[in-house]
Amino acid sequence: MIAQKAVDELCREHGWDHRQLAEKSGLDEQRVLAIVLGRWTPSPTERDRIAAAFGLTREQIVWGHKTPIQHIYGHGPA
Repeated sequence: MIAQKAVDELCREHGWDHRQLAEKSGLDEQRVLAIVLGRWTPSPTERDRIAAAFGLTREQIVWGHKTPIQHIYGHGPA
């Protein structure tokens, strides 16, 4: 079984930046950048296209947000 990796890890391993991944997957460059940075959870179709660019299936990639949740107002519960 192949260990699951995030999109940014796969890009580093392949020596690709987000522009190259966008070109290989046929997706919008800004959307791919948001996915690579973990700021956007891709749709099933986007997952399939990105996975195919790496020669993988969507199940072999870790998806999801990486942006930490921050308090906007105040300092949390007191």
